[in-house]
Amino acid sequence: MSELFDEVDEEVRREQFKQLWDKYSIYIIALAIVIVAGVGGWRGYQYLEAKKAAEAGAAFDRAAELADQNKHAEAEAAFADLAAKAPTGYRILARLRTAAEVAARDKPAAAKMFDDIAADNSVAAPERDLARVRAAQLLLETTTYPNMLQRLEPAAGKDGAFRHSARELLALSAWRANDTTATRQWLDMIANDGDTPPGLRSRAEALQALLPPVAKS
Repeated sequence: MSELFDEVDEEVRREQFKQLWDKYSIYIIALAIVIVAGVGGWRGYQYLEAKKAAEAGAAFDRAAELADQNKHAEAEAAFADLAAKAPTGYRILARLRTAAEVAARDKPAAAKMFDDIAADNSVAAPERDLARVRAAQLLLETTTYPNMLQRLEPAAGKDGAFRHSARELLALSAWRANDTTATRQWLDMIANDGDTPPGLRSRAEALQALLPPVAKS
């Protein structure tokens, strides 16, 4: 008797499933198509992005080789092309390298290019700080200490990726401006930072030796 009831229950379930399938099969099939298409589209997108990155990497290497061979005009053109067309990561690197190539022939123009990168909020903070430092390096001998301070102070904080270089440039700029107080301020920051690179620390100590003795009270 129990087997008969089981067969009846099974038949009822089949009938219910058939009714559900007849009613909703079009939606189930459509959903399956959407899922398959979505997965396929995502895989395709990943493949295309990986291909673009690989192509950009190879083009970047070729441009760097041109720079190493002192073919600066060709390297500049190659980096500029990457800066316009490459995926985001390589685009930022290419913008930095383009400005570096321009610096060989036109320092003010290169500094302007670095300034544009530093002012671009879509660029990550470390790259913006690097651009600030590179612009300041180009302008150190021609601009004022207040201008250097305005440029580099954001990069000279305790968490800045390029704080050591920023502090050294600020110390040098203050020294050139005969601002002994500011020079000591930046040299002290360099000396008191345990992460200051040895070479930079040595240069800071050499500059410190050129300052007049601190007056005793």
